Amino acid sequence: MPKHPATTPQTGIVPTLIFASRWLQLPLYVGLILAQVIYVYHFWVELVHLVQAALGSQPALAALVENIGYKPDEVPTKLSETVIMLVVLALIDVVMISNLLIMVIVGGYETFVSRMNLEGHPDQPEWLSHVNASVLKVKLGLSIIGISSIHLLKTFISADNYTDRVLIAQTAIHITFLLSAMAIAYTERLMHGTSESKGH
Repeated sequence: MPKHPATTPQTGIVPTLIFASRWLQLPLYVGLILAQVIYVYHFWVELVHLVQAALGSQPALAALVENIGYKPDEVPTKLSETVIMLVVLALIDVVMISNLLIMVIVGGYETFVSRMNLEGHPDQPEWLSHVNASVLKVKLGLSIIGISSIHLLKTFISADNYTDRVLIAQTAIHITFLLSAMAIAYTERLMHGTSESKGH
């Protein structure tokens, strides 16, 4: 008996339109790419200011102090260890936010818009091979906790510039992020365990 080729089921106009609406997210991801470009520019501006301040440039040092929000009792005349630490933490913060943007852009596009067909590509991110909406939520939660940790560390290094209310509020927000991420991870674990039990 000759085998007939498998036929693709016909899809109605409305389901096809609804499914195609996922491409409306494409401009959003393009916008995030532009935001990434701005972050890269901001990173290099701060890095150039840091190098110039290390070489003795007072305008660069003043720009650094203003950008990081550090308010010493006296205007610094040279680059101090505290200022260097705050600038480096600010640069790390930019990198972590950029990583978060890449995770949202690549993971979100792969999960909700279209496949990128990166299987076998030498530069394929390790996490992308098993990414889905649940994994993406957990990874985003962990990334946000990391960013919040950097902000909290920056605040405590220059604690004299903030009121006790601000310090307590930032600590409470960070703890809230931690608890939220733990709740998301626990919920995903329960759902994963339930789906596995149903499969047996």
